[in-house]
Amino acid sequence: MNKLLLLAAAGVGYVLGARAGRERYDQIMGAVNKVKDDPRVQEKAQHAVDAAKEQAPVVADKVTSAASAAAAKVTGSHDPEPHHMAGPQGDLP
Repeated sequence: MNKLLLLAAAGVGYVLGARAGRERYDQIMGAVNKVKDDPRVQEKAQHAVDAAKEQAPVVADKVTSAASAAAAKVTGSHDPEPHHMAGPQGDLP
C-alpha cells in the first residue's frame, strides 16, 4: 500500500510540476483512468473497504480503552471498565 501511495504522489507531483503541456497531461490522465477503472484494481479497493469496515469496531474499542487508560493516569483515578462512546455501528449507548 505504501508503494502505491508513493507512486500516486510521484505521479501527482509530476503532473503538477511538468511543463510538457496539455498533451502529456492528457496522456498521463488516460493512464491513470485506465488503471483506476481496471476490474482488478476495483476488486482490491472493495476488499480494502470491506476489511476497514470489519475492523472498525475492534479499532474503536482499542482506542476507547487506550483513551480511558490515559485519562485515568492523568486524573489519578482507576476505572476498570472503559466508557464506550460508540457501539459497533457507531451509535451512542
